[in-house]
Amino acid sequence: DKDQKKVRTATLLSIIPGLGQLYNKQLVKGALFLVIFAGFIIELILFGAGAVQGLITLGTVPREDHSLFLLIEGTIQILIILIYLVFMAAVMMDANRVAKKRIVNPNAVNYTVKATAVSVFENGFPYLLTIPAYLVMIFAIVFPVLVTIFIAFTNYNFQNVPPANLIDWVGFETFSSIFTLTAYRDTFFAVFSWTIIWTLAATTLQLIIGVFTALVLNQPHIRFNRFFGVIMLLPWAVPAFITILTFSNIFNPSVGAINTQVIPFFNQIIPFLEIPAISWKTDPFWTKIAIIMIQGWVGYPYIYVLTSGILQSIPNDWYEASVIDGATAIQKFKHITMPHIFAVAAPIFITQYTGNFNNFNLIYLFNEGGPGSVGSGAGSTDILISWIYK
Repeated sequence: DKDQKKVRTATLLSIIPGLGQLYNKQLVKGALFLVIFAGFIIELILFGAGAVQGLITLGTVPREDHSLFLLIEGTIQILIILIYLVFMAAVMMDANRVAKKRIVNPNAVNYTVKATAVSVFENGFPYLLTIPAYLVMIFAIVFPVLVTIFIAFTNYNFQNVPPANLIDWVGFETFSSIFTLTAYRDTFFAVFSWTIIWTLAATTLQLIIGVFTALVLNQPHIRFNRFFGVIMLLPWAVPAFITILTFSNIFNPSVGAINTQVIPFFNQIIPFLEIPAISWKTDPFWTKIAIIMIQGWVGYPYIYVLTSGILQSIPNDWYEASVIDGATAIQKFKHITMPHIFAVAAPIFITQYTGNFNNFNLIYLFNEGGPGSVGSGAGSTDILISWIYK
């Protein structure tokens, strides 16, 4: 009918932002949206069209066209177009809503400048505050991630570096080569399998140490537990990269404290042990053992603090009731303590695993992913993130 036609007209006119608002007699809002539309068209003519073309071709003349710059500029333009499309959809929804409101009550919408400003302040104030934050997030987070994803679909490598050479789109060739080229396939599965082992072993170790220390220091008969609690936090107080570099020196096979002081000390007090000097940084197996132990040291304080807080929230009545029922210490831990810890901290524990899956700092700072090589530039202790970096 006639009313539905008005709503449809207002909505379709808003394909050009502002026209639908002008049709609804919202002159101020319509003029503002038209200015934004005009600005987008001007940007598209002066910069956008060339940027999109550059993103498609990635340049045509070596040493004159820089493929990476063209890719970056094209990515920016893609984001601008997406933002405009979201804006256009919001404008069309606004025109549709106002048109429906005018059908019910033609005087429901006040068209004066003052009324528009009051409406924006009352109904759109949260959006005015959050939209700038979203724009910053788009260009500070989404933009670099998108550029990285696009690069993965090109033939950019050490032998093909702009501007001396142009890079081209190669589709999924980079990803398929991981499985089709023998060298890459073997290296990928070697690095990936170690990444899984490292993640499970190192994270589980830090969780066990953190939970165990929290349980011990929260026992009622432990004296000076607050003092020892502060000591347990010391590894957290020191920046991780300093701790890692310090341990890198401590585990030095030639002059490190482990081989020159700790092992001789144990051999002296327990003569039958006869522990030999260990190649901590030259033997892949012992290097892996070392970095797993270091991560246990670096990561347990956070788990200790988290678990200590959870233990304080468990009612003593539960333990008293379990004692009356004849529960042992292990049964109390199994049926009261552990379920309560996991009910609260399970999401945090999961983030510890995901964090160590990409723990670049420890792997690289301790021994730069070495020793040795498993092919394609990956060291024997490289995980996926450090191999990608190399």
